[in-house]
Formats: sequence, C-alpha cells, structure tokens
Amino acid sequence: MTGKERYEQINIPSGLSGVIQQARQRARNQKRRKMMIWRSSSLVAACAAVMITANVPGVAKALSDVPVIGSVVKILQVGGGGERTDGVSVTTTKESDTLNINFQIDGEQITSAPSYTVDHKEGPNRLIFTFNGVRHLDYDKLEKDIKELKNVKDVYQNIILDDSAIGFVVELKDDVDYSVSEYQQPGYIQLKLSSDGKSTQSHKLFFVRSEDMEQGEALAMLAEQYSADGSSVVQTQNGKFTVVMGAFENRADAEKHLKEFTDREDYSEPLHVDSWMSNENPQ
Repeated sequence: MTGKERYEQINIPSGLSGVIQQARQRARNQKRRKMMIWRSSSLVAACAAVMITANVPGVAKALSDVPVIGSVVKILQVGGGGERTDGVSVTTTKESDTLNINFQIDGEQITSAPSYTVDHKEGPNRLIFTFNGVRHLDYDKLEKDIKELKNVKDVYQNIILDDSAIGFVVELKDDVDYSVSEYQQPGYIQLKLSSDGKSTQSHKLFFVRSEDMEQGEALAMLAEQYSADGSSVVQTQNGKFTVVMGAFENRADAEKHLKEFTDREDYSEPLHVDSWMSNENPQ
C-alpha cells in the first residue's frame, strides 16, 4: 500500500471539525490579544518619549500641536539622530513659525531622517544644522523659507568638504525659544520657533577667531582643522565669515586657549582673541 493510499484511508473522527473550528477561534483570539498588547506598548512608548522629552525647555509647547504623536522619534534642542543613508535630497516647507525639512530619494519621501546633528551657540544666538548622507539641497528654497520665519534674523550655508554632507546656520532673534523634532514614517525634521516672552540679558563673550574670509574651501578647511575644538563658522558684520572657538566669560581664558593652539605643530593660520556681545555678530 502506498503512502497516498494510507493517507486516504485514515478515519476522520466525527468531532474533528468542531475541534478545528475551536482551534481557529483560539488562534484568532490570541492574535487579537497580541495586537492589543502591541498597541498598548506603542502607546506606552510614545508616552514615555513625551515624559522624557518634556523636561527639555520649549518641548511642552512643541508637543501641544504635534500632528501624530506616534511618529515622533525625539524632541531636542541640541544633539542628533536619524539613520545612516546616502543619496538623499533635501527640500523644505514652511508654516507660520514652523519649518519642515523633508528628505527624499528618487522623488519618494523616506521613512526616517538621515543622520543629523543640531548645535546651539551664542555670539550670535544661532542653530547649526548638519546632515550626512545628503547629496542634493534646494538651498534657495531653504533660505527663502527660513528667512520668512518671523523669529529668524539670518541664515547662511555652512560649507563642508565632505560632498555627502550639508550644513547651514540659522541666526535667531533675541528671546526666541526653539525645539527640533525628528519624525519617522515619513522621516522629516521640524524646527519650531516662538517668542518665550522672557527678556534675556545679552553679555560680553570672548572668542579665539580667525581673520575674515570669503565663504569657500579655505574657510571649510580651517573649520575642519579645529572641529575637535568646537569650531564653528560665523558671519561677520561686513558679510564675510570667520572661524571661532570658545565662548569664554573673560579674556584670560580665551588667551589661554589661544596659547594652546599656537603651541601645536599644525598651527599655521593666524588666530587672535576677540570679543562681542552674545546676541551680536563679530565685526
């Protein structure tokens, strides 16, 4: 007798049909319970994210009109996030005091933001955005959208030697609060600005800085040389740019920092100590 013949001669118990139906019903019930647990876990995770980020200044205001709370990855004022990628194009959209930075590949919006960092510095009050894995940026659109935000003073590119990275600087007006939110599915970054209603007293700061330079490769190379020292590029009052390090409360600390630079073997570009107000650009 063949195996097929044995299979066909197996007696099927009369009650087996009911057993199968009961098993199927139990499977459906278990699936429903798993879905309920998963949804509850997602809600708990979202609430946890809100609780963690709610201690960041300005976050409560940022969360008050978040469109889909489940899509929020993080809300921050400095730091970074995103995922490693390449070939991303960047576009922007603006609404009132909000800027959305959108990311696409081959015309399709991607599910997560590319790797990015956000830094905040004074002298002047500014945000420094850097995105990696990005090949295309509609900078004219970005500049137009950002300058139309009522709490923005200026915006300019931050030239980076890596052709898969882009950067730009957003100078903020006085007494402006901000938050940067990372979303996924789709992936985008949202910058929210608002007047916090508090008057911040400007104060004098001391920096180690380079001479004025035109925007270009030489400026980018100098900024990269001192990147480990917290260098950043600032636009001067005459429209040129300078590389600055530090934001010291007194000249002595700045002079000490300068001495450390001049003692290095790779020191070449002349640096000097300068000072200006925390809400102003260098002369």
